[in-house]
Amino acid sequence: MYDLSTRRRALALVSQGRSLNSVSRETGISRAAIRSWQHRLEPLPRMTLPAPGPPADESAYVYLLGLYLGDGCISAHPRAGYYLRIACADAWPGLIELCREAIARVRPGIGLCTQPKQGCVMIVSYSRHWPRLFPQHGPGKKHERPISLEPWQQTMVDEHPWEFVRGLIHSDGCRITNWTTRMVRGEQKRYEYPRYFFTNLSADIIRLFTRSLNQVGVEWRQPNPRNISVAKKASVALLDLHVGPKY
Repeated sequence: MYDLSTRRRALALVSQGRSLNSVSRETGISRAAIRSWQHRLEPLPRMTLPAPGPPADESAYVYLLGLYLGDGCISAHPRAGYYLRIACADAWPGLIELCREAIARVRPGIGLCTQPKQGCVMIVSYSRHWPRLFPQHGPGKKHERPISLEPWQQTMVDEHPWEFVRGLIHSDGCRITNWTTRMVRGEQKRYEYPRYFFTNLSADIIRLFTRSLNQVGVEWRQPNPRNISVAKKASVALLDLHVGPKY
């Protein structure tokens, strides 16, 4: 449930002549929720929900946490409950299936649907408990607010660091082949080598990513505030073994 000040802020933006789409993009609040507030500003009495309990599969949860921090969002349903949405590019059908499997393993029996978008699909799942399972949820864009893990989340990430790294790379990372040339005995030769990149606007998410890289012994460098590069041969081999290219 959004508090009254958040509701008033969203409606104030609408009153300026902004479209629901524009306000939704800026605040991270669904259009349906904003539309419902135009008819009822005061929030309904908050229900006391039962705790969702721990994720059914901790390894799948940590992978899904990486996907959520990279390309996920949570939006409120106008009446009750929340939608978890994870964006997956059409170019990676394997990633779409991995995302669906992770959600099903975290919350067995939960409903799932796929919403086609331009160049991607949204994997959507409804539950009252998504904000409890992903307390990083909040209004606005992730890189514009602090992002930190709860102690129970950090414990799971520390127990499954490769799943966290894999989820983040599958959402906001890639494996590419770089090339360079060298003079060998007077002859110019071309050399190719693989490299992993991770890009995110949030300094906090970058910090969480590199913390896990340090834990698993992957050497990395940060060429600029939003990019992490892994190019050392041994470290690339580790990522190939535990993450691999998207497919």
